[in-house]
Order: sequence, then structure tokens, then C-alpha cells
Amino acid sequence: MISAQADRDVVITGIGIVSSLGEGIETHAAALAEGLQPVVDTEGFKPYPIHPLAALELDRQIPKKSDQRQMEPWQRLGVYAAGLALDSAGLKEDTEAKSALQVIVAAGGGERDHAVDSAILTGLRNANAPGAYLNERLTGDLRPTLFLAQLSNLLAGNIGIVHGITGPSRTFMGEEQAGVDAIRIAQARIAAGQSELMLVGGAYNAERRDMLLLLELGGFLRHGSFAPVFARDDAPGAITGSAGAFLVLESAARAAARGAKVHARLGRVAASHARRQPGGVETALTGLLDGLGAAPTLAISAATGCAGITAEEAAALSKSAPTARRVATGDLVGHALEAAFPVSVALAAIALSTGQAKEAVVTGAGHWRGEGAARLIQA
Repeated sequence: MISAQADRDVVITGIGIVSSLGEGIETHAAALAEGLQPVVDTEGFKPYPIHPLAALELDRQIPKKSDQRQMEPWQRLGVYAAGLALDSAGLKEDTEAKSALQVIVAAGGGERDHAVDSAILTGLRNANAPGAYLNERLTGDLRPTLFLAQLSNLLAGNIGIVHGITGPSRTFMGEEQAGVDAIRIAQARIAAGQSELMLVGGAYNAERRDMLLLLELGGFLRHGSFAPVFARDDAPGAITGSAGAFLVLESAARAAARGAKVHARLGRVAASHARRQPGGVETALTGLLDGLGAAPTLAISAATGCAGITAEEAAALSKSAPTARRVATGDLVGHALEAAFPVSVALAAIALSTGQAKEAVVTGAGHWRGEGAARLIQA
């Protein structure tokens, strides 16, 4: 088990979040408080329901059209959410702060050009010289940036370029656990005095047939209609959602010195990697939650909806937070893989910032591996 003990208080001073519901703190606070109906598309990728991204005015956070064009949808989503977080923290125009700001991104691989892939595969069937045909089409049809676009750390690079951040950055890959470790390490670095200011988060585009194919091959997707995360016994599986969230984390002393609004205090964040045997996830999450020392009134779960592990996550919450109000992130915005944990932490911080809870825990078990938990306290 890996965990971080907070030596200094770490606070959240900026929240940027976008999803199928829209963007910003107010929209998602209303969804948490009022239980708004989720936005679900059951036809576009049938038989797989998804939560599609709400329309964004990209120019608000990515003013140059040339920057927008060279990014894939998930990168535009992440850069946009990062800009919202900087605005929320009051740092967008603070050049000095952005020179010290460290960025941690949880990201997956780049996106395929589906139209080109389909055309090449169709032509390959009847090609007289398949090898020569493939080389010619790959050379002529793929845009020059396609291979580079596969690099996950381009999201961190684009955040730096668009928003003028000149501090160091790092990128984590590894599905849901990338999001857990991004939050965990950002919190730990500030708590240990290794950093004063961090921008951390992730983004995921669910409207990708290649990712739906990969998840379906593992049996991880729900078919048919929408159902709440903890009520999918009829057809277990994840309903993915396009979403992104970034948080500005600061030491409490730095935030106080500049008079920043504090949305919530981020306590311990912990992670584990249990063997996926019956009961393993429940045991791991129970241990993580008990180690947080929390008495939550709210539990935000990044549960996938997949068979077995979702029930075990529910059981762990019932043991360690029996009186807490439970909210599944997937019921509101869908499951966002690498971004699932950052989105869930952002929702918890929003709930605390708007007075909906005094203390919260966030949990999540990856569809394939890894577990995580975090504690947040009202500022």
C-alpha cells in the first residue's frame, strides 16, 4: 500500500471541470444538490450508451484556432478544463505564479483518425501489392502530427503553451490509476514541502470507437439503456463519459498569503494495487478508507459499474462510511477512465465549497487494476 501523510495543509484553490452536464462549479454543484438527469446518448454508439461532452466555446480558453486544430478532442477538453481551474484560482494572468506552477496530468494514448483507418483497411482488401499500398497510404494520408498526437504528454505541453505555464510537468498513464496517482503525488509534494503550487487533473473523450472496442473486448461496457452505477446487475459494465477536471492545489500558507478563496482542504490520498480475487477490492478499499481517518458526510464514488468490483466498492463504503450520503460520479457524468478520479475529487471539492457537506471521501477502483481513496475537509 502506498500513501501520503500530510505534514502541511494542502488546499484546493482552483476547480476546472467540464462534462456532459456543461462546465464550471455552479453547473456541477446543481447536479450534486438537485440530482439533475444525466445526459446520455444511447444511439450514436449503439449498443453502448455514453455521456457526450456538452458544447464548449473553445475560444474562451484556447483563443488561437491553430492551437485548437492541432489538438485532438481529449486534449482540447483538458486544456479547456485547466484554463477554468486557473481562472477559478485567480492565476490566469499571474506570470510569476505560472513560472512556479508544476503540472501533473493523467492521460491516455492519443486518438486515431478513424476515417483514414477505415479507408486504408477497405482498400487493403483488394490491393495487388498490400505492402506497397499500405506504405503509400500511410505516407500520404496520415497527417504529420498523427504520431506525435499519440504522445500523452502533449496534453501537458499544450496546457503549458496555451496558458503560459513555464514550470515543470509530468504525465502519468495507466487508466484509472493514473488519475489516482496524479492527485496523490501532487498532494504529497505540497504536504512534504517539495512544492507550493500544483495544477493536476486529466481528461477523457468517450466518443471514440477505438476505446469502446478495447473496453468491449475486455467485457467492461454496459449495453442498452442507462442505469445507475450501483444498479446494473442486469447488464454490468461502465458507461463512459467525456469529462475533464483540473485542480489548483496550494499550501495553505501560500493561499492565505495571497488571500485566495479555498474551496476545500485535501487531506490524505492513498492508493493500492490489490489482486483481483473475490473480496480483494473490498479489503483494499476498506483499508484505504480506514487509514484516512475520515468521518465523512459525503462519499463520492468513481466506481465503474463493472461486475464484481462495483459491489465490492459499495461494500467497502458501507463498512467505512455507513452514514455518508453516497454519490456515484458515473450517475452524473459517466466514467472517464484516467480522469475519473480527478473528476470525482473535483465534485467532492465543489460539494464542500458550496456547503453541501463538511467532510467527504472519494473512492475508485479501476476497471482492470488499482484502487484509490482521498479525504477532503470543508475549508
